[in-house]
Amino acid sequence: MSTQKAKDHYLGKNGQKRLNCAQSVLAAFKDHYGISEQEIEAAVSHGSGNAPGGVCGAFCAAKQIMEKHHPEKLEEFENYFRTLAGSLGCKEIRGLKKLSCLGCVGKAAEYVATQGKK
Repeated sequence: MSTQKAKDHYLGKNGQKRLNCAQSVLAAFKDHYGISEQEIEAAVSHGSGNAPGGVCGAFCAAKQIMEKHHPEKLEEFENYFRTLAGSLGCKEIRGLKKLSCLGCVGKAAEYVATQGKK
């Protein structure tokens, strides 16, 4: 459910407000992890390759959630995402074309969602 919600936010579909990749992941888990509107709004600058270190915004947002709630899974998450996307860097991911931006949002949210069920 949260994976689809993240995608819907990114696309502005199914009644969801259109958000960037980072905001979409955070918004999808707003209720489950108590993410504030301020945290979501602060991620407005993390789209389009502008997340800290040039990493993918969706990855950055999911990492933020993982660091707070599942720090023991952080390295596993980084490896998972890097394997699927080919890199953690936004520009590199786009160049490799293994995952689209929507794909990054979906895979980042999917991983976080699986952790919330454990």
